[in-house]
Amino acid sequence: MHDATLRNRLGQWLAPSRRSDVPPFMVMDVMAAAARIEAAGGHVIHMEVGQPAAGAPRTAIAAAHAALKAGRIDYTSALGIPSLRERIARHYRDAHGCDVSPDRIVVTTGSSGGFILAFLSMFEPGDRVAVTVPGYPPYRHILTALGCEPVLIETTNDTRHALTGEALLAAHRKAPLKGVLVGSPANPTGTMMSREALAGLITAAEDAGIRFISDEIYHGLDYAFPAVTAAALSEHALVINSFSKYFCMTGWRVGWMVVPEILVRPIERLQQNLSISVPSLSQIAAEAAFDGAAEMEAIKHGYQENRRILIEGLPKAGLSKFLPADGAFYLYADVSNFTSDSFEFAKQMLEQARVAATPGVDFDPLHGRSFIRFSYARSPEEMREAVDRIAHWLK
Repeated sequence: MHDATLRNRLGQWLAPSRRSDVPPFMVMDVMAAAARIEAAGGHVIHMEVGQPAAGAPRTAIAAAHAALKAGRIDYTSALGIPSLRERIARHYRDAHGCDVSPDRIVVTTGSSGGFILAFLSMFEPGDRVAVTVPGYPPYRHILTALGCEPVLIETTNDTRHALTGEALLAAHRKAPLKGVLVGSPANPTGTMMSREALAGLITAAEDAGIRFISDEIYHGLDYAFPAVTAAALSEHALVINSFSKYFCMTGWRVGWMVVPEILVRPIERLQQNLSISVPSLSQIAAEAAFDGAAEMEAIKHGYQENRRILIEGLPKAGLSKFLPADGAFYLYADVSNFTSDSFEFAKQMLEQARVAATPGVDFDPLHGRSFIRFSYARSPEEMREAVDRIAHWLK
């Protein structure tokens, strides 16, 4: 009796906070299930996570080796190593033809660290922030954990699954929004916004007093047309990017932000307290990664081949409807002909076909039960085998 009472008291005392009660990032659960199959000797084709098959650029690896050999891996400025911030600013001149001051660049622990810093510096608890569905789940989960209210705006085929100014303002009229976050190329759809569409959305947001955040983590991985940065369209937009995807540096956990000048010092203070600084070894490697662009372009061509294999192969397997794959390395496929439960579909495909993919309900709580996201960041051989396995399984 005494033990039961003690357990009850401990349960109340150590109960997790309400803000921690966010849904899991389902792709990580799929990865864990695939790992259990592999631990038992099974061979899984991984199409569930946006993990490039290639490693970091050789230039980045060489720079990291040199830094380790030198023997000192110290704290850096909370905003990042100055030479890296300057190199990122140069990237905007070279790639986008726009001048961004290095003073507005903040180095972050991947794009995830950037989202946390952006949300903390821009919003108060209770603020309503618009995100699109389908969309990247941690957008809304991080907002919820920080006490903000994610407002889901549904996108449609009519706008190629891009948010429009009209849809944003319609949501704003229902109840005022403090911010909006969009990604182009987008996860999970792979769709992109044209320069005109992005400029129109930014103008609509800023005219209504809605703060604008642009997730550009998949920049560089564009196939339909060149990606446009919000930094070229507005000094008031906050841009988040990362070395994870184009530069294949997921585990290095290094990204960056371009921030409005007024937010530089607040974000610096937050970074000082939350993490002191981004790991210096990752920053050193990231700066050198820019010199490996030719290597990364060759990898990008591999993604384009993978994209072709899926677009041509999946319809033969029975999955003929998917959203335009303009960029990134995802195909968002309609599986409604086979199921109304994408979670169960993904589970059975993993267990029976040994192909891991992510259920659409992770990205879209409204209609995601009819979709599956396939990542095509692996090798062409794996993509061909995946198509064959799925076709055999769906017969």
